[in-house]
Amino acid sequence: MAVTENNFRVPRFLAILVLIVLLVDEALCIRISERIPEIDLDLPNQQYLETAVFALGSFWRSEAVFGCLPGVIRTKVGYAGGSKTNPEYRSLGDHAESVQVEYDTRLTSFNELLNVFWSSHDPRQVFGQGPDVGGQYRSIIFTNGTEESRLATASKQLEQARSRNSIVTTQITPLGTFYPSEADHQKFELKQNPFLLQLIGNLPEEELQRSSLATKLNGYVAELCPPKIQRMIDAKINDIVKKGWPILREL
Repeated sequence: MAVTENNFRVPRFLAILVLIVLLVDEALCIRISERIPEIDLDLPNQQYLETAVFALGSFWRSEAVFGCLPGVIRTKVGYAGGSKTNPEYRSLGDHAESVQVEYDTRLTSFNELLNVFWSSHDPRQVFGQGPDVGGQYRSIIFTNGTEESRLATASKQLEQARSRNSIVTTQITPLGTFYPSEADHQKFELKQNPFLLQLIGNLPEEELQRSSLATKLNGYVAELCPPKIQRMIDAKINDIVKKGWPILREL
């Protein structure tokens, strides 16, 4: 039998009809993929990336504090400032819980990160932060060179000038080895929100740890973003829920 255009009209029509039915049905809910790898659409130029490491109490909260600041690309929690090799959460020796911040110097600076550091904890506490008591929660600015040391010292002097009735106990020390913590401590705040994990595509652990989007959402979930950014993310998520868009890829 000769194949003509008419031979394809019915199957093509049925295919289009099935597609329309599927789209209408899917529009009634948020379509969540099991996993879609994150694609960084606008990777920053590596020459502008720097890292900073701070200790300011529990690293769960510390990571969230820096997460959605403009210019911060990624964060990672770990252990630093001690002498023990390969520390672990239940056996970290004399290390402090710390956060490593990777940032784009075109968008933010070490000084701006220092401002967030001072405003996000009480540097006058000697042996912990609030209910978290112990040397692992002490206040430290780790430096990667002379310029960072100078900036850190100047910022500490300014903080001390504001605290005339008490001593700022923050240490300033060269960064030795930064040991990344176990996976279950990375992006801890975000991991308490399964809905958002699904909304960004159920990323495997390795991708989640290096995801800029997950970094921002970790701060958002903890409600530690600047108010303007917090409201922007609220609106974005509400819009996705309303429209049933398949996945959150960028903010």
